[in-house]
Amino acid sequence: MRLVRQTEQLMKDRVGDRTRLGRRARAVAAALLVAAVGSGCAAGRAGDAGDAGKAGSPGIAGAAGVAESVAPAAGATGSTPAASASPSGSASASASDSVSPSRGPSRAASGASGRPTPALRPASNTASKAATKPARPAAGAAAGAHAKRPAGALADYASRLKASAAARLATAKKWGLTAAPLVPPPPPTVKPRITTRKGFGVKGGDAGLPPVFTRVPTKDKVVFITIDDGSEKEPQFIKMMSELHVPYSAFLTDYLISDDYGYFTKVQASGVTLNNHTLTHPYLPGLSHAKQEHEICGQQDKLAKEYGKRPTLFRPSYGNYNRDTLSIAKSCGIKAVPLWEAEAFPTHMDWRDEAHFEPGDIILTHFQGRSEWDATMVENIRNLLQRITDQGYAVARLEDYV
Repeated sequence: MRLVRQTEQLMKDRVGDRTRLGRRARAVAAALLVAAVGSGCAAGRAGDAGDAGKAGSPGIAGAAGVAESVAPAAGATGSTPAASASPSGSASASASDSVSPSRGPSRAASGASGRPTPALRPASNTASKAATKPARPAAGAAAGAHAKRPAGALADYASRLKASAAARLATAKKWGLTAAPLVPPPPPTVKPRITTRKGFGVKGGDAGLPPVFTRVPTKDKVVFITIDDGSEKEPQFIKMMSELHVPYSAFLTDYLISDDYGYFTKVQASGVTLNNHTLTHPYLPGLSHAKQEHEICGQQDKLAKEYGKRPTLFRPSYGNYNRDTLSIAKSCGIKAVPLWEAEAFPTHMDWRDEAHFEPGDIILTHFQGRSEWDATMVENIRNLLQRITDQGYAVARLEDYV
């Protein structure tokens, strides 16, 4: 109580000697805080903190409040508030937490200088808040954690890419390739506009008819594999193309596939589109309108029945057609007529123009094996894939561009 009376006297004398008051106020405030800590501990040991409060024994929060009511006066001389002088630091934390952001400073506790001091809270609430307030991580540690996450993710991504490349190479070597087929770029968001190649039009003009073309207009360094007919049904071929993830398009002739529709069900299940290559592979320009319609539209019906979808791409037998061919194909749902820029055989390539690949080239080969060639389908396609990779091209899916 003597210390409290000294504080009151100092407050009265403040106007007369601010410098002296500042020094003494800081000393008194520090003494009050030490006394408060001792009183609080004694009250805790007695187990009757409520009675101690009624008897006038200041609690920790009360002492901090008194210290803070003195501190503004000392602060007028530019000194640090007395609450920060607490050896334990607990009083400083309590004084800081006693400010209520929602209510703002209490004017009832303002000093003579007119500066408001924070409103006091009950000791129990302040102590509870100080005990439950989570510790903040050091700024350096937080920055380090954020820096590590992107670096770790990048390293993980690079590791997965490396593992994927190694797996692709191992699979390629399994099938006799010296290098893995290149991965094609993503399909275009907008398909290129396809028009009939110059010199491939029909009498009377090709306006409104499905375009006939040998190359897809693209800057992507990709080529397209298309396989015709369907006489050879080699299970290893399906396995190889699936394991290598190489896309291709099939153009099927019914009389060559009818002995085993199931084989091409497996081809379709691997992601291949099954397209129209007539019922019996005739020379179409030599047929009447009605017979051409039977060959083209009849195969549309067959493929829809066996595989659940009517094709939109059609390739005429031997690449021969006339105006009736294109007009009939359109009436049956055909949108485009892709021919080819190059043809692949087990031992060589036939080129329509340049003896090398160009972006967007369509390549023709056949479902044929040892009965027609002195090679299996796996051997034929392996040789083709090696040529494509050696020239720096990837194989893309024709239907993604057309």
